[in-house]
Order: sequence, then C-alpha cells, then structure tokens
Amino acid sequence: MTDHVGLGTVRERIARAERDAGRPVGSVGLIAVSKTFDADAIRPVIAAGQRVFGENRVQEAKAKWPMLKAAAPDLELHLIGPLQSNKAGDAVALFDAIHTIDRDRIARAIVKEIERQGRSPRLLVQVNTGAEPQKAGVLPKDTDAFIDRCRSEFGLTIDGLMCIPPIDEPAGPHFALLAKIAERLGLNSLSMGMSADFVDAIALGATDVRIGSAIFGERKKPAPQG
Repeated sequence: MTDHVGLGTVRERIARAERDAGRPVGSVGLIAVSKTFDADAIRPVIAAGQRVFGENRVQEAKAKWPMLKAAAPDLELHLIGPLQSNKAGDAVALFDAIHTIDRDRIARAIVKEIERQGRSPRLLVQVNTGAEPQKAGVLPKDTDAFIDRCRSEFGLTIDGLMCIPPIDEPAGPHFALLAKIAERLGLNSLSMGMSADFVDAIALGATDVRIGSAIFGERKKPAPQG
C-alpha cells in the first residue's frame, strides 16, 4: 500500500468529523468519485487502499472499470449519476450500488435486470431536496409513495436515500431533510456530502460521502470549441 496525499487528508478529515459528531471512527463510508478520471489516475488511489469508487455515467464506467476490477476483485463501484432505463442492464451488471433510482420506469427496468442476471446491487432513491427542475430525483413530498411502490409493487429492496443539495443554498437543511425522510421510512443508508460539505453531512447522519476533487484534484474542463 502506498501513500496518496489527497486520500490521506480526506480520511483524516472524515475521522475528525466522525469524532466531532460523536460517531464511531470508521462508521462513514468514503466513495471516491472517479468520474472523468482515467485508469492511470485511479490506480494510485487503489494502491493507497481505497476500495469504493463512484461514477456518474454507465458508459464511462463500462470503458474503464472491468479492467480495474479484474486486477483488484475487491473493488466496489457505485453509480451516483442519473440512470436511463436503456442502461439498466449494464448498470446492474457493473455496479455494486445504484444511488439514483428516481422513477417507476427505472424501478421496473432494474427489477427486470435483477431477475435476468441474478445480481442485486444495493439500491438508493435519489431525492431532489431542492425541488430543482433541472435535477433528477423524487420530490420530497412524493418520496414516501415512491418507495412504497418500489417495495410493494416492484418488489425492490431500497437501502437508503441520496441527495445533491442546490449549489447556491446551505447544504445542512437538505441533509437534515433527507435524514428525517430516511428515519420515517426505516432506511439505514444516507448518501450525502461531497468535497465542499461532507463535514456537515457527517454531523447530520451521512453513512456514505461522495468525494472527488479533494482526492483526485480538479477535473479538466472541456476545451472551447472553434
């Protein structure tokens, strides 16, 4: 195992946040968000001992992760970006957890692929806590009914909830809302908190934080056209 400065710093900050929140050190899972980074950038983080990674796009993950997982079979891969129903087969085959179940069509497609493949990733429902029209996720007022359908109509086991707060609002109230919904529904997993706000998320009950830039550095912006 080798050292990795960004990963080591993030782990220290998570441990400090756990202690400050009165939670056991090691109780919060770290998802290293590797979207847009190639295999060469990911390997040093794997070598430093990180085993759980997050990707936003099924196609991007499909291009780089089978090779990485073949070399390190204990890796765990989470889909944290929006899922299209026509990608459900690839998602169930490749990912160990899917954080973005948010509508009936996706739920039905996931059920079909779980039955077909005999593989059951952990499933979380994405909640659009800010009711942002451009963002995926179930509205808070519709979450109870949607999860009831997932359980009773579709036969899915929902493990928890995920949210991405609006970038122009304090994240804390959104994390608190997600925790309240999860408690009401008897859900154990809370996927919330990213590089800029994971300390607040841990204080409010996050079980998994999704951190990319603090580990990998800033993502390259696309080159301007023309």
